[in-house]
Amino acid sequence: MEFHELPPVKEQIMKCVRCGKCRSVCPVFAEIRNETAAPRGHVFMVQMLRDGKVEPNNDVSERLSNCLMCENCSVNCPSGIDIHELNAAARSYIYDKNPSLSKELIFDSLWTRPGLLKASSRLMWGAQKSGLQSLARNLGLTSILPGDLSKAEKILTSVPRQSARSFLPEYNPARGEKKYRIAYFLGCGTDLLNPQVARATVDVLTHYGCEVIIPRDMKCCGLPHIANGKMDTARKLAVHNIKIFNNADYDYIVTDCASCSSALSPKNMEFLLGGLKIEDEAMAFSQKVMDLTQFLMEKLEIIIPGKEVEKRIKATYHDPCHLANAQG
Repeated sequence: MEFHELPPVKEQIMKCVRCGKCRSVCPVFAEIRNETAAPRGHVFMVQMLRDGKVEPNNDVSERLSNCLMCENCSVNCPSGIDIHELNAAARSYIYDKNPSLSKELIFDSLWTRPGLLKASSRLMWGAQKSGLQSLARNLGLTSILPGDLSKAEKILTSVPRQSARSFLPEYNPARGEKKYRIAYFLGCGTDLLNPQVARATVDVLTHYGCEVIIPRDMKCCGLPHIANGKMDTARKLAVHNIKIFNNADYDYIVTDCASCSSALSPKNMEFLLGGLKIEDEAMAFSQKVMDLTQFLMEKLEIIIPGKEVEKRIKATYHDPCHLANAQG
């Protein structure tokens, strides 16, 4: 389908009345204070792309990539424009015109293969523990990494030795009476960077009577690919995961990552796969997807601790953008 025929591009651009409401809620614009960083500016930029007034080059891509994809603008737009989908469609269009070898290697060769992703995390753990990472930084070697890899390396957190997949069994029985049969969608970040969160998720679910299955063949949710213009790869990942999860009988598909649950949501499935033969299967799959916090409160009806617990524990809750905005 041609860029100008894509539903977000065809149907939503002309809804913009240039009111500027999005500027007041955009965290990036609050820092940069430049119209090209504002959602309104992005809508205008996509319109110029559609009309051929600007070329789909890396300069435009860099400006559109300032967007964090937090969707704060979309939920606050008085005209109801889904600026997130508009931006994602434009990134994909630009990437198709300007393919990148580094992104091909990362998002097609590495991020679509859980085994390779796990091996790379082990290598990074070894580099951190042995001091090779620090040495490479001190010698300036990390600055010559292609594309955005040098930026990514700078913000990389400490990598744990084991991934969650390496110690969590595929089948985890419910404790006591079984209430639900749950598929746990274990996201890449939780698996490789925060395996303790995965263990806690399984412990909580099984404690409250859930039989938890962690399918070994599942792959990335595809959100990193959408954000980087790799829409075709995101579709392939979605189709793969849909088939894996639809082949078994689960009551719900639960994930502790808001980015994953937003990528697997009905709204995003419609964006990725709407109009394709697999659309009905995609909707059946996505209707079962729930964020962990939502599942605990709405399905398991976990009782919120009373004041006696509040006196002993002080906790901070972060409401993720991809939960609060992308999923309401």
